[in-house]
Amino acid sequence: MTDALPLAETPLAEGTVAEGTGLARSAGALAGLKVIDLTRVLGGPYCTMILSDHGAEVIKIEPPQGDEVREWGPPFQGDAASYFIGVNRNKKAIALDLSKPAGRAVLLRLLEGADVLVENFKPGSMEKWGLGYQEVLRQQFPRLVHCRVSGFGATGPRGGLPGYDAIIQAMVGLMSINGTPETAPVRMGTPIVDLATGLYSAIGILMALQERARSGQGQYLDMTLHDCGMALLHPQAANYLLNDRRPKATGNPHPNISPYSSFRTRTCEIFVACGNDPAFRKFCAFLGLDGLPEDPRFRTNGDRVVNRDALAAILEERLSSEDGHDLSDRLLAAGLPAGPVLNVDEALAAPHTAHREMVTQLGAFRALGTPIKLSRTPGGTRAAPPSFNQHGDEVLAAHGFSEEEIAALKAEKILIEKKI
Repeated sequence: MTDALPLAETPLAEGTVAEGTGLARSAGALAGLKVIDLTRVLGGPYCTMILSDHGAEVIKIEPPQGDEVREWGPPFQGDAASYFIGVNRNKKAIALDLSKPAGRAVLLRLLEGADVLVENFKPGSMEKWGLGYQEVLRQQFPRLVHCRVSGFGATGPRGGLPGYDAIIQAMVGLMSINGTPETAPVRMGTPIVDLATGLYSAIGILMALQERARSGQGQYLDMTLHDCGMALLHPQAANYLLNDRRPKATGNPHPNISPYSSFRTRTCEIFVACGNDPAFRKFCAFLGLDGLPEDPRFRTNGDRVVNRDALAAILEERLSSEDGHDLSDRLLAAGLPAGPVLNVDEALAAPHTAHREMVTQLGAFRALGTPIKLSRTPGGTRAAPPSFNQHGDEVLAAHGFSEEEIAALKAEKILIEKKI
């Protein structure tokens, strides 16, 4: 890859991508970037899918037993669970036994010319295998960006310990602010820590590549679920660091803004977000509650936060006869933030979801589309998620392995053809 990230504008060759939705329409902003992906489960694979959506060549190396989320179903499509399908499109798959020296030798050959290595082994594993960044990889591949994703990092009181999304949600305080005042702490329904770690890792990798364009040197990224989960504690951490009061779960209402919550209507719940005093006055005027902003309890946002329960009772009484879907559309058209509270199936089927191509489809493959919309180099789906070791022979041949070498690797159980 060249020092500067390429902005390839050349369309994909005719016939490269079949008809579908949310498909890549260019080589991508990261065309020419080569990523070796040793990650499993979610945080790392989500990071490398982001890169692959925008043109990076991602070679996913799985262990002999495969990425365990291939089994995390139902539902399944073929032998792959939805959990795997949702975060592994556009990748080439090869399975290697890296516990054997010959497997690690193959990895080193694959790293020749690579720009990025992403792995989420337990800290110390790469070093134990003689593949530590400082001792080996930095010397052999000085331009390599090595991103390690781990639970807590290698050092500190919890250094080297395993980390999992729900455990980190509990430990960094995210569960304590989720739920209602009446419930115990509640795990967020989406694996927000894993997803955030994938996002932060992608950002960090791109930062390192940008810096490499100036220095010519790669570097090591120490990304942890702990740090990325804690980074999501806004505004609760900011509030606590200012007032020393333990944040509590508030349910749907925002801890710092009112009205900023869900309200029942005749047909559905809607969420209303009045972020400032002028918006609140406009909202009240729209609903025919012109006198409400002059009530001493509701004149400022601070007043409304203190008296949120009284305000909520008034608004729910007013909204109880409304069609929430129609009202939300009229509020949005008037410049007032509001929306119906939809179920996942309703959100995926919404017309605007289709317009934004946020459900991508290629043949039988369907998943969420990329939210990153670039004007000249749009990314998207290029290939369905790979089956186990689907590209093993192809990847090795492209890296100079002869047919005899590939056959020998299969015979020695270094290149794994079927999951163990």
